[in-house]
Amino acid sequence: MSLLIPLYIHPAVDPGAWHRLITAADRTYAVVLNPADGPGDAPDPAFVSAADALRGAGARLLGYVDTDYGTRPAADVTADAARHREWYATEGCFLDRVSASEDALPAYRKLVRALRRQGASLVVLNPGVHPAPGYARNADLVVTFEGPWTTYVSAFSRPDWTARHPPERFCHLVYGVPDALAPLAVRTAGERGAAVSGPVTGEPPNPWSGLTPVLSGAGR
Repeated sequence: MSLLIPLYIHPAVDPGAWHRLITAADRTYAVVLNPADGPGDAPDPAFVSAADALRGAGARLLGYVDTDYGTRPAADVTADAARHREWYATEGCFLDRVSASEDALPAYRKLVRALRRQGASLVVLNPGVHPAPGYARNADLVVTFEGPWTTYVSAFSRPDWTARHPPERFCHLVYGVPDALAPLAVRTAGERGAAVSGPVTGEPPNPWSGLTPVLSGAGR
């Protein structure tokens, strides 16, 4: 099972969720660390401890970095990634709010090259929709759906170009999934060409504040 886990809640607020995540680390594709909509201004001891435990359990760690749809300066993005790496020993980046447009692709290519030179061995791009085809060649994983379960089951469409890439290059992040249907959401992602997924039951404004039922023991 390949689960991308963005758990956007402080370990001190829900230590049980973080403990369950650590014990199930071998079932994850990667875990996204997001102390403060990025690395924050200083290392957070609770996240340092959680990162150490996750890494010891075999999880790959990604630092959350906002790109603001390509408008954020590349130097700020790479600086955030460097702080994640220094403070939490992340091995890669989860770039959020990524542009999907072809016009922005050259800038993202340059940004990803800079991150790899900096030491990122795993780069995930999250436009949340199917972007221009070149994005799939620019990253290890592209999130091509982020949205509610109701939309996922009723209005999802897959462009033909995605068939030219292995399913391991695509991820679907679905929120508002009923507990009992979380395993179905994982299977549905696979049937739709995404080998990586992350179904959660939460709703906006922060659907990622709870652990996916697939790991927490519910919905099995």
